[in-house]
Amino acid sequence: MSETSELLKKKREKAEQLRAAGVNLYPNDVRVKNTSGELHDRYDGVDNDELAGLAERFSIAGRIMAQRSFGKASFVSVQDRKGRIQVFVQKAGVGEERYNLFKKYDVGDIVFAAGRLFKTKTGELTIDADEIRLLSKALRPLPEKWHGLTDVEIRYRQRYLDLIMNPKVAETFVTRSRIIRLIRDFMTDRDFLEVETPMMHPIAGGAAARPFKTYHNALDMELYLRIAPELYLKRLVVGGMDRVFEINRSFRNEGVSVLHNPEFTMMEFYQAYATYEDLMTLTEELLLYIARELFGSPRFSYQGTEIDLTPPWRRMTVEEAICAHAGVAPERLGSQEAILAEAKRLGILVDETEAKGKLLMAIFDAAVEEKLIQPTFITRYPVEVSPLSRRNEENGDYVDRFELFIYGREIANAFSELNDPDDQRKRFLNQLADKEAGDEEAHEMDEDFITALEYGMPPTAGEGIGIDRLVMLFTDSPSIRDVILFPHMRSKSRNP
Repeated sequence: MSETSELLKKKREKAEQLRAAGVNLYPNDVRVKNTSGELHDRYDGVDNDELAGLAERFSIAGRIMAQRSFGKASFVSVQDRKGRIQVFVQKAGVGEERYNLFKKYDVGDIVFAAGRLFKTKTGELTIDADEIRLLSKALRPLPEKWHGLTDVEIRYRQRYLDLIMNPKVAETFVTRSRIIRLIRDFMTDRDFLEVETPMMHPIAGGAAARPFKTYHNALDMELYLRIAPELYLKRLVVGGMDRVFEINRSFRNEGVSVLHNPEFTMMEFYQAYATYEDLMTLTEELLLYIARELFGSPRFSYQGTEIDLTPPWRRMTVEEAICAHAGVAPERLGSQEAILAEAKRLGILVDETEAKGKLLMAIFDAAVEEKLIQPTFITRYPVEVSPLSRRNEENGDYVDRFELFIYGREIANAFSELNDPDDQRKRFLNQLADKEAGDEEAHEMDEDFITALEYGMPPTAGEGIGIDRLVMLFTDSPSIRDVILFPHMRSKSRNP
């Protein structure tokens, strides 16, 4: 029998012994007054004389993470949602019968403990238990050397174990929740209305991406999980909701990497009577607000590099960034042939029939993006890669759009919205031609959206911000899997 099988057998035997003694292994009748964090905050600075004078009886509940037994007395470390606290359990305190049952408790079991507070000789705040109860018997042993595991995928597959054994992981998700709350506060303070739009779309639209497909039996129609909420949010702007935002789950049937998960969270918002330049300022203010709330400063460290969010942030056009970071001379960006030659020189694989704008972006993606470490707004995107953006008034080959890059990663994408229904129809038709030519990410025709534009959409700017990547940045997390509680993983043939 393997070591694991033997441990499982022993745990089952203890559970049966407790059950035979009349112990309910999974009761649900306790009321907990305190948390470990609360007790530490209130009493870590109080000495034993003061603790002895307290009339209050305290109670906590949590998981046993460590045990030390001395015959008629034991110390256990109990972990709850706010941290850990030590509990002293002795025969004289809980009674002989209860103490004998307690000796069958294991690391991993969830317990309730109540009693007075005192400090040990080493100064550790401790509950002197006059009551100890089992609340949930763990039938599997906890990992003994969790931090030494080299297969990090186990942490993602069994996130519950990761949370139990690694308090830093829980802190990441507490911070994630706080970041989302800060975003909501920031947006609502600026008179944006939070809304909810459909997650199942009859047409996959709002971004260039491969969708997930599903089927609705009652309606007898194929639907797509949304790749972006953009077109529905714009419909709301047409309807007179001038400032709207949605913190949403979106889905893209694409690869998995340290920066990509098929299911992800973003915040998308639209502001009427604004331009993409207005949103640059708002984005600077938003990220600066979050950084100051989290760190008290616009500067913080990410993966050993100091990031400085002090505005104004650097602004460069796509072509300026290519010249500065890919070593391409400005005169080499004037024609499709010259750009193609530069792509080949840089060793970038491209389709030689692609339009000039798409070749530009191929060079940018391969040779520039990863070099944009400090916050940088990249502007003046080619119209070929921006089917929903407003054309630039001075040069219609480009659109009024920006993407924000920090530490070589796209954090946000924004533009002045295209509100000319005739131009939008032409862009959709061009995208359909690309789709027929084999581009699976090309945008589909959306007649209802064009109809909405024909009723008149005010001049508007909109933006999408990747929440997962933002959380990565503010929690110093190297992978998107570290900031998603249950990231998608390749299936395994057997359960753990």
